[in-house]
Amino acid sequence: MRKEDVSFIRKGEGKDLVFLHGYLSSKEAFLPFLDYFSGRYRVTAFDFCGFGQSAPLTSPFSVSDYAAWTGEAFRLLGIEKPYCIAHSFGCRVAVKMQAIAPFGKEIFDKMIFTGPAGLLPRRTWKYRLKVKAYRAVKKWFPALAERKFGSEEYRSLSPVMKESYKKIVNEDLRGDIAKFSPRALVIEGTEDAVTTAAEAEEYAAILPRGGLRYIKGGHFAFAENAADFTLAAEEFFG
Repeated sequence: MRKEDVSFIRKGEGKDLVFLHGYLSSKEAFLPFLDYFSGRYRVTAFDFCGFGQSAPLTSPFSVSDYAAWTGEAFRLLGIEKPYCIAHSFGCRVAVKMQAIAPFGKEIFDKMIFTGPAGLLPRRTWKYRLKVKAYRAVKKWFPALAERKFGSEEYRSLSPVMKESYKKIVNEDLRGDIAKFSPRALVIEGTEDAVTTAAEAEEYAAILPRGGLRYIKGGHFAFAENAADFTLAAEEFFG
């Protein structure tokens, strides 16, 4: 991996503040915050491998692969123990980075999770029935199975990204979240239908040093309600 493989934006000077974007998003999702926080921090946002303008995936990445890739990006960009704001999929990566770190090493100073992903839903009988139906249809009519059962997000992906997506969404991170030692704050949108309030509350409860704060908005509440999100972040970072 080379520095040229990482598409990033950097502004300001001082302590590092890193932004980790969500799935099918990019570093540009955080542009207003880069401008604002660059007055106090050296802010960096980059595209994960396979997204935005960073190098495409050549093999299907798991969450652990993304965590290792991001750790290498930190090294190449000279980032060490930053404050961090992560959205959705970015939260999975941050959690895994800390989980695979050497014992006693904190990768982050303080962490904000917003719309955090990583909790695998409890498997109900309806879910198991749906899986059986999908497998039966896929055996004979694979294209129909993908149209009927695959999400719009999944259908938009390339073959290698589809395999990566399956690895990502089928990994439960509860055990890794429980190992996340840095101070953390979950900021949840009151109308978030992707990461529900119940999931956000469980996320915050599992975190050893976690808190929870609600702001008005949906899954992208940080962008929809930037003023309240920025205020919450400033209060948390201090």
